[in-house]
Amino acid sequence: MDKILLRDRNLQIIFVITLFAVMGVASIAPVLPQIIDYFNISDKQVGLLFTWFTLPGIILPPLFGILADRIGRKPVLIPSLFLFGISGFICVFTRDFKHLLWLRFFQGIGAASLGSLNITLIGDLYSGRSRADAMGYNAGVLSIGTALYPALGGALALAGWYMPFSLPLLTVPLGIYVALKLKVPEIKNEQKFGRYFINTLKNIFNFNILVIFLINVLIFLILYGVYITYLPLMLKARLHGTSLNIGLVMSLMSVTTAIVSSNIGRLSAKYSGKLLLIQGMIFYSLALALLSISKAWWMVMIPVVIFGMGHGLNIPTIQTMLVSHAPMKERAVFMSINSMVLRIGQTIGPPLMGIAFGYGGFNLTFLAGTGIAVFMILAVLTLKRNPVS
Repeated sequence: MDKILLRDRNLQIIFVITLFAVMGVASIAPVLPQIIDYFNISDKQVGLLFTWFTLPGIILPPLFGILADRIGRKPVLIPSLFLFGISGFICVFTRDFKHLLWLRFFQGIGAASLGSLNITLIGDLYSGRSRADAMGYNAGVLSIGTALYPALGGALALAGWYMPFSLPLLTVPLGIYVALKLKVPEIKNEQKFGRYFINTLKNIFNFNILVIFLINVLIFLILYGVYITYLPLMLKARLHGTSLNIGLVMSLMSVTTAIVSSNIGRLSAKYSGKLLLIQGMIFYSLALALLSISKAWWMVMIPVVIFGMGHGLNIPTIQTMLVSHAPMKERAVFMSINSMVLRIGQTIGPPLMGIAFGYGGFNLTFLAGTGIAVFMILAVLTLKRNPVS
């Protein structure tokens, strides 16, 4: 582990931004059963809490990316943190499901730039092995957040389903700290907008990049549509889990992801990105197939760990591939398009897997995820011999 790199205050700030970027979903996943009971809604309807949150991330990231390339990273990042925190916190006080969805939508607007600007900043500030290490550490931090938030959200929910929604308010002081302390390279983007647009399109319409974008859609379709939405519901239905132990089981996956991703710099020095992705997809398919037949706590925990191993390989590998391909002057919009792409997966995942659930229950839902993971292996195999890295 690179201790000097980890002591860099800029990277530490990026880590905190990353922690908050995943708060909007991970902290409320364990309380979905309580929300269903409180609002008297169906299992399919509760997925709208994720869909409305991720929807702005399909539309707005390119606009935020263009602004970040043209006027700078911080003028986009700071207002986003404020909007995310304030609109998220107001969810605590609503008792109408439609109002809750609208607040989640506005919170999603604030979140739309966070997941791309943190990766953009790593690309701006680091290069070579340091960049790969920083990506791995950041993915590890993200996984720590997704590990802690379900347990924290489940614990807070013991006082009421609405309590996990109080957490986003912490992004307001973070926005102030970012304004005062984050140091980023000055972006002197003097090229005309037409040239900027053409250069961006040239970078995007590359076969390997388009395949990686497709893979990212499918990864987040599985993550949000199968794992985050239907694993908690399955644990309650089959094993009578509480919000707290559901959160703890889901956290196990994230802990595993953090351990694997924090070593991605070392792994990428030995193995190609293509090979790492293939192994990650194999882990996905095996884990989801096992979850379809899991009917005891120990039978759940094994595939959850395997799923975490796959996620720990896939996310930092893809991020390093993408950020290395984009020059600094177009990097923010490039990574924002990737953010938009993965938001598509996040948004369509719950309703699409809801169709599978409606036809075949939990078994068909997890098996559908297995089929998607197998398809991703085939997609990775189409990458050219020397994909971006």
